Amino acid sequence: MLRIDFISDINCPWCALGLAALDAAIQQLGDEFALDVHCQPFELNPQLPAEGVKLKEYLQQKYGMGDAQIRNVHSTIAARGRELDFTFAEREFLWNSFNCHRLLYWAEQEYSAEKQLELKRALMQAYQGQGRDISQTQVLVDVVASIGLDNNRAEKILASDEFVQAVRNLQQEWTNAGISAVPSVVINRQHLLQGAQTPDMYMQALREIAQQQRK
Repeated sequence: MLRIDFISDINCPWCALGLAALDAAIQQLGDEFALDVHCQPFELNPQLPAEGVKLKEYLQQKYGMGDAQIRNVHSTIAARGRELDFTFAEREFLWNSFNCHRLLYWAEQEYSAEKQLELKRALMQAYQGQGRDISQTQVLVDVVASIGLDNNRAEKILASDEFVQAVRNLQQEWTNAGISAVPSVVINRQHLLQGAQTPDMYMQALREIAQQQRK
């Protein structure tokens, strides 16, 4: 069995592409070998206010991007998305994603890694695919309910500080391990793939590592 740690942020469109590509790779691999996928938290911008910021202004201020550059990047991302059957929504705002990471941690702890991955896909779709406000409790509760998790439990978590420290600790662990950009895929806690790779690249890496493991 290969362990995959997918380190990402809901706010990152490249993470949405990376997840879609990894999903495609896993589907194509079928039953070649067992995979154990875990979603790990990373915040590109932990200081984002809950009410959010305008995405265009944020990109201009943080990366110094002009209007034309922003349009080109969005066009590139949209084209990559189409290749992976992921359609990006018009996203005007960027919201704090920390509560998403708390719910993902909960899903793994109280359900399974498989349910956590399902929630990750649903949260990516909610923000990147639909442009929904992931800082809103009702939006998050609706997403949780849509995949069959306990929405009442999720609401109680969001109204408390439950799992706050656990998620912060995990984030620090990955930062200490050298992760500074996402998406990052760590295989068997040894092999690192950074950036949104193609399904073929993920498949090749997984096959090579699985072969090494058999020796």
